[in-house]
Amino acid sequence: MRLLHVYSGNLFGGIESLLLTLTRYRSARELDAEVALCFDGRLARELEAAGVRVHRLGEVRVSRPQTIHRARRALSDLIARERFDSVVCHAAWPYAIFAGAVRRAAVPLVFWAHDAAAGRHWSERWARRTTPDLIVANSHFTAATLSALFDTARADVIYAPVAAPARATAAERAGIRRELQTPADAVVIAQASRLEPWKGHHVLLAALAKLRRRSEWVCWIVGGPQRAEERRYAETLAGLADRLGIADRVRFAGERNDAARIVAGADVLCQPNVRPEPFGIALVEALASGRPVVTSAFGGAIEIVDESCGRLVPPGDSASLAGVLESLIRDASLRGSLSDAAPARARLLCDPATQMRRLQECLGSVAAPGTV
Repeated sequence: MRLLHVYSGNLFGGIESLLLTLTRYRSARELDAEVALCFDGRLARELEAAGVRVHRLGEVRVSRPQTIHRARRALSDLIARERFDSVVCHAAWPYAIFAGAVRRAAVPLVFWAHDAAAGRHWSERWARRTTPDLIVANSHFTAATLSALFDTARADVIYAPVAAPARATAAERAGIRRELQTPADAVVIAQASRLEPWKGHHVLLAALAKLRRRSEWVCWIVGGPQRAEERRYAETLAGLADRLGIADRVRFAGERNDAARIVAGADVLCQPNVRPEPFGIALVEALASGRPVVTSAFGGAIEIVDESCGRLVPPGDSASLAGVLESLIRDASLRGSLSDAAPARARLLCDPATQMRRLQECLGSVAAPGTV
């Protein structure tokens, strides 16, 4: 089965990580995947470095309708020339822009839903104009919101495949800590995510400020600004750490292409979202590397984290978060038991071979006859 994944490509986060994983396994289970992007950037570079064929559709600005028409023509020409068996549009923005062109090409159209739908954003209103042949939802939480977009489309929940990394050796962990100026015996609380306020960095800093009398911990904030508003947010976080009196114990690691390696050098991943996470690939990646996860008890995160591998806290409650983090800082045996169970939890949910097989079966149900 020959697939074309369609996406914007201008930023880097969970969807981009998923596309890299999907195309890394593109020959597995007979899913031959290529990617069409509107923007050049880190995603395009990493896909091409992995040997994936990337098609450029041209930059799209909704404020400039001619760019939309040009990109739609480019996709239509690509589909006519290359004869894909299914086209998968990832998230509402690409689906809004390109669903009509795919439908006119008479190729099976799939919408991969990565965010909870509210039906109010312009991209969602445009998306409603074209019903897909199939929806792939990244979590049951996301799937439950899809009636805001489509009344009749079938939706299958498929968790993102997440490959288990090689376990970091003691020497590698020590090297990461030296790189981030962190004592070898510190208990490292890491957050690795996009620099967006809803990810709850400020809640984490407020919780750690309540623990400043405990000398054992250091915090790593992994992720850098990709847009102007994220640069302002990064400055706000640095100022907050200073005002809370913990700036000397917080390391802002910036944007990294080795975030998984950095997290492997930590002891706990903490992401206290103040808005529901649709799924949480970063949470699964941390579990796969043997890191316990602390996150907020709503959204897709509650489908990932249970008592065997981490802890859930009330959203926005820095006092409760401080209590959970203090227990993990204080109790090495608890951290150890959660770490030991974490990889099995990640495999149960997101084993690549299992998830790619499920994806093949799902997409095969709408692909053109004779392709599966």
